[in-house]
Amino acid sequence: MKLLKTIEFEKVSPEELAGYKFRQAARAAVFDSEGKIALLFVSKKNYYKLPGGGCEGNESLEEALKRECREEVGCEIKITGEIGRVIEHRDMWKIKQESFYYLAEVFGEKGKSAFMPDEIEAGFSVKWLLPSEAIKLLESDKPSDYEGQFIVARELVFLREAEKLTTS
Repeated sequence: MKLLKTIEFEKVSPEELAGYKFRQAARAAVFDSEGKIALLFVSKKNYYKLPGGGCEGNESLEEALKRECREEVGCEIKITGEIGRVIEHRDMWKIKQESFYYLAEVFGEKGKSAFMPDEIEAGFSVKWLLPSEAIKLLESDKPSDYEGQFIVARELVFLREAEKLTTS
């Protein structure tokens, strides 16, 4: 999958990076029948993010994405395309994260989210917005924590790329 961007807020040497923990994740712009996408609002930390998350056990990226969408958005999805990947070097936590981004559509009915306890504590909720509205919200986000700064930066890279591909 095409590399869209590498995000690092502090310069990380190859030697330092070799000691980082590696994490893979799958994320998506999930479209409903009205052309809106699911966006998660993290109210306690003041930012928006796309559904998705890390692989558990021996899950493939696609399996992880489908599980995360069931949990976070409350629906089954059909993956319709690949957009690209974003790498994050989170120096404070010594983590290299690689997120693979997909296009998907709701398969069946929208249900209720089944957020994990930490997501409930963070104030997660789902909003369905046009992609252009989602980009505007992310552009105005002011994350209150280190992780949120990476999340907003990577989601904007992906959504801008997805918008180019879906409107051309």
